[in-house]
Amino acid sequence: MSEALLEKKCIKIAIVEDFKLTRVGLRCALNANEDMSVVAESEDAVEGLKLIERTKPDVVLMDLGLPGMNGIEAMLKLKEITPCTKIIALTSHDRGEEVVAALSSGANAYCLKDIDPQKLADVVRDVAKGVCWIDPVVAPLALSSLPKVENIGFLPDKSCNEGRVPLTEREFEVLKHLVLGKSNTEIAKELIVSVHTAKAHVCSILQKMCVNDRVQAAVKAVKEGMV
Repeated sequence: MSEALLEKKCIKIAIVEDFKLTRVGLRCALNANEDMSVVAESEDAVEGLKLIERTKPDVVLMDLGLPGMNGIEAMLKLKEITPCTKIIALTSHDRGEEVVAALSSGANAYCLKDIDPQKLADVVRDVAKGVCWIDPVVAPLALSSLPKVENIGFLPDKSCNEGRVPLTEREFEVLKHLVLGKSNTEIAKELIVSVHTAKAHVCSILQKMCVNDRVQAAVKAVKEGMV
């Protein structure tokens, strides 16, 4: 296979993790996949952000408990530097409020560090495509940490001209699955509907929420306490 083709297919990854042994393990596990390449790694956020700005990775694995600038602060700055870069919060922290904080700060996925290496590779691939993913172990905790809303509905941004358009009960069910990073096929299986119907619900949700993709919908849902 030509070098140009390899470069085109390869997912570029940066790792920001303060424990060297963990960094080495992550690098080896991810580089073992032909479609992935770790292009940068750092033990702290300040140096990590400089490397990320220079290397422009597709996906960043970000620890939360970093020395100095923590992972949450780093994610906020990272989104200013390279808005298109996807972020996976990779941590041993399993508290629901930290999942919400990470997603609200720009994380596209939340993984615990005991995740299986092959599963992590799958998450990296999905996140690179725009999927939002939360480790099933902490997903229930994250949902229980979200604020409750009294009224069913959603008030779009002022830039949205649709006015107040409430989501249906079924659309709220679909939205919960979107927050958990499930695909249309998985949502269809959970709700016992066709994939076409699940896709239609997702498209309706994106339109009503005035967002462009599933990740934006999931993050907005978390930030607004919709689920």
